[in-house]
Amino acid sequence: MVFFLAASVAGGYCANVITDDMGRKITVKAPFARIISLYAGHTENLFSLGLDSEIIGVPPSETYPEKALAKPVFSYHDDLEKFLGARPDLVLIRPMIDRGYARLLAGLEKNGITVVSLQPGNIDEIYRYWRTLGALTGKEAESDRLVDGFKASLEAVRKSVREISPRKKVYFEAIHDRMKTFSPDSMAIFSVETAGGINLAKDAEPVRDTNIAAYGKERILSHAAEMDVFLAQSGPMNHVTIDLIRSEPGFSAIRAVQNQQIYLIDEVLVSRPTVRLLEGIRTIAKILYPELSLKDR
Repeated sequence: MVFFLAASVAGGYCANVITDDMGRKITVKAPFARIISLYAGHTENLFSLGLDSEIIGVPPSETYPEKALAKPVFSYHDDLEKFLGARPDLVLIRPMIDRGYARLLAGLEKNGITVVSLQPGNIDEIYRYWRTLGALTGKEAESDRLVDGFKASLEAVRKSVREISPRKKVYFEAIHDRMKTFSPDSMAIFSVETAGGINLAKDAEPVRDTNIAAYGKERILSHAAEMDVFLAQSGPMNHVTIDLIRSEPGFSAIRAVQNQQIYLIDEVLVSRPTVRLLEGIRTIAKILYPELSLKDR
């Protein structure tokens, strides 16, 4: 994702030229004011920037913040006419929608509606992504404050765990029935490492262009004797329970299982590029080090 600052345009607004994650170049001559979001992460971030009335549509999976639940629901399965009837000036999507619903997107663009596809994969991309949302909506100052505040809170967590020794060794499960973990540069692993944990699956390689990595039971069990904590995301991507993990054939050899150190964390706190990632990091820190006193700033 690339962000450029361009020349001023009529009315004094400084135009921004943005290249989205699918290579579209968008010139933002004025803030977009009628936005349909087709990804709950986009919606949450728009609210974090102080937007509300500008958000005229949200995806069916919306759960947070509460104000989002009152918005009209849109899906990439809907027909073009439903979108046109809402008169959006911007539709925010992810690359997976680009790849699967090209006909809908072409129809939107043909009718003069701007489509922007964004999905950050790591922490540096998240900062750029927040600032891109700010540029699209005229909330540049708010996005700068969002980034700066998040960085300050991260540094406070780092200071809190800096002197901890020894560090807990963690396996972080992404999808149980496929024995998948997260790629080393993912938001989830960033969360574990920022919280003071050591990622045992450093050799995991991502599947295609995702943050998920195939690992397999054999490699999981190769860490059985040193695994202090078995952490698993829980949610639509991973319908799992502690009992299911505990009863998995072969897992009785894992030290974390033997010591009842199996924990679940809501996937939206570790896999969604929002400020609630900080809540996920702090939750993991308390799982790993229950006696830890976490600083706020």
